[in-house]
Amino acid sequence: MTKILLIGLGRWGRNHLRNLRALGAEVFVAESDPERLAFAGEAGVPADHLAAGHREFLTLVAAAVIVTPAPTHFTLARECLLAGLDVFVEKPMTLLPEEARELADLAARTGRVLQVGHIFRHDPAVQWLHGALAAGRFGAVRLLRAHFCEFKRPRADSGLLFADVVHFVDLFHYLLGRAPARVLAVTQDFLGQGQDDALLVSLEYPSASGTIWATIEMNCFFPGKVRDLLVVGSAGTVRCDLNNAPDRLVLFGHRHESTTDGIRAVPGDRQVVTVPPDEPLRAELAAFLASLVTRHPAGADAQAGCESIRVLTAAAESARTRRSVELSPAG
Repeated sequence: MTKILLIGLGRWGRNHLRNLRALGAEVFVAESDPERLAFAGEAGVPADHLAAGHREFLTLVAAAVIVTPAPTHFTLARECLLAGLDVFVEKPMTLLPEEARELADLAARTGRVLQVGHIFRHDPAVQWLHGALAAGRFGAVRLLRAHFCEFKRPRADSGLLFADVVHFVDLFHYLLGRAPARVLAVTQDFLGQGQDDALLVSLEYPSASGTIWATIEMNCFFPGKVRDLLVVGSAGTVRCDLNNAPDRLVLFGHRHESTTDGIRAVPGDRQVVTVPPDEPLRAELAAFLASLVTRHPAGADAQAGCESIRVLTAAAESARTRRSVELSPAG
């Protein structure tokens, strides 16, 4: 039974605890809040596996899963790597690109697995879409649009850019297999909390057929909960609902054709694709546990984590300067 140290037991940390236990891991929990720690005990974690601090468990476990506020990720991940542990750290990997690079270099130097919690990669619908795009099912990709809005309390540890846009920055990289060449971002702090609570981000990706244009709209004001991804290609369009709706994947055969009279818009058939149900977090943690044996990170590795932070940092600069920011191809 693999011994795992779970650091942090907030709302999302409880989901980690449930899934790690279901996957057969022996879980140790470090959480400074007594009520949260009591919850772990009530969930079946033995008393001697519970502590307010993480350091007393570092020599007892094989790996750490870090589910704490974003500003603490770098320090905790670095300490765990130096203690010889493999590490899963929730997104964002860090808040600064130099810190992300330091963690990636440390993991490589020590031979430790470092996986970042970019959960959308493990969604069955996204995995189907990844395969379909790789096979050229929709022709040349032209547009991607992400709409991620929900009426909710804004996070206190980071704004939407690093807390939520990070999902789609990594997802676009996963689907397209490349980094953007340019980013333009506009952010707003309507609630006056010192963090962005509404934003628009535009990313441009180079491709053999020209430029792929990707946009992300996000805020915490719109009623309901929308997590929607649209991918438009030269031979069709696909809509992916990341909210686990019944029709999660819908394909549209719409296309534009050149005629002697100009461009004609041709509506196509609508087709629903059924994907097997699976909880993305369970799949993500299962991949991490498997990597402890294979020694190869599954899902988003340290390099993917670094790339996301690099793009987000450029987006923050764009929002601050109100200008587009170019990114080097190499990263």
